[in-house]
Amino acid sequence: MAILHKETIDLETNGNRLTGVLVRPDTQEALPGVVQIQEWWGIEPHVISVAQRLAAEGFVVLVPDLYHGQVVTEPNEAQKAVMMLGGNIENAIREIQVAIDTLKARPDVDPKRVGVMGFCVGGTLTWLTALRSPDVAAAVPWYAGGFDPSAEQLAGLQVPVLAIYGGKDPSIPLEQIHKIERLLKDAGKDAEVRVYPEASHAFLNPDHGMGHAESAQDAWPRAVQFLKSHVAK
Repeated sequence: MAILHKETIDLETNGNRLTGVLVRPDTQEALPGVVQIQEWWGIEPHVISVAQRLAAEGFVVLVPDLYHGQVVTEPNEAQKAVMMLGGNIENAIREIQVAIDTLKARPDVDPKRVGVMGFCVGGTLTWLTALRSPDVAAAVPWYAGGFDPSAEQLAGLQVPVLAIYGGKDPSIPLEQIHKIERLLKDAGKDAEVRVYPEASHAFLNPDHGMGHAESAQDAWPRAVQFLKSHVAK
């Protein structure tokens, strides 16, 4: 097993304090970087576990704390936190860009190779970041609820995307997923939409009772290989 280093680092944005959890392998080699975006719970143990799994695959992973220290455990609290975040979505995207810039500036990260991967609300923010940032080499949004783009929005996509969904996700209708897939195909984008028929929302996360092991066992290595193919080359 790879030896990993984990630390909380300070990021600055518009004079406000922003922190992030950085996980990296113990090596002097410059590695590809990935900004990993949280679920609606905040920076909880599962998020750190995923970052460690990704770092063990040879990435420098930075998880920006978009809730600024808040971690919630109940769905009602999480919904309120997401609503507050959604009320200032532009600031969240700016903070993700700060995390991207931080990785690109690090001597242990190849500045030309930074990907973005996020889950749940973080999946939606991954989509939005991929559409706006010129510094993203590839994007992997997982079960991105609330992302229902127009053809005009997706026309601006310039990076490869692997979008992962659960077929039994009550928060994301299959019709919406198929629409996104159709728009991407019609626009000729380098994008794959993968739907796991038996999986519900947040199926990679067993900590909140929504995990689906069989789907997760297939989806995780696909996501890692996708990032290696487009970011770690």
